[in-house]
Amino acid sequence: MRILLKLELDCTADAAWRALHSPRAITELYGPLLEMGPMSGELPTSLEPGTDVPVEIRALGFIPAGQQLIHASDRFTEDSNGPVRIFRDSGIPLTGALSALDVWDHQMAVSPLPGDPTKTLWRDRLTIGGAAAMPLWPVLWAMWQYRGIRLRAMAPTWSYDPPATEND
Repeated sequence: MRILLKLELDCTADAAWRALHSPRAITELYGPLLEMGPMSGELPTSLEPGTDVPVEIRALGFIPAGQQLIHASDRFTEDSNGPVRIFRDSGIPLTGALSALDVWDHQMAVSPLPGDPTKTLWRDRLTIGGAAAMPLWPVLWAMWQYRGIRLRAMAPTWSYDPPATEND
């Protein structure tokens, strides 16, 4: 089963790409409903390709909602409008309700918006499978709609240019 989002974001594709690799930005997408934190130690600054990051998820900041393994990979391709960068999380839920899923494949593609390179075309696809996929689909679909709202709200904050100095 699949859940899809296709959005225009008010930031550059470069800024969206950096945010995709930032555990902090990803955590903020789900706030305040869900909070993601390290199972031990600290979250890395960036999710580099080949990285496996085990995280704990808490609803409303204090209700244990499960653990998840994030496995990051990157792919680069082109479509009729130019370059497309794809971030893939092919990890798997380890505990909690989502651990009943056999398949978790989350891919997010970013590219400059055709006709306006200051904006991003964001495509988000979550593929889930297993006996629990059907009952969990409506919950995940609703969460992805919330995610889309948060993506639109947060994207402008991803393009930060430090103030110019006198020497610039």
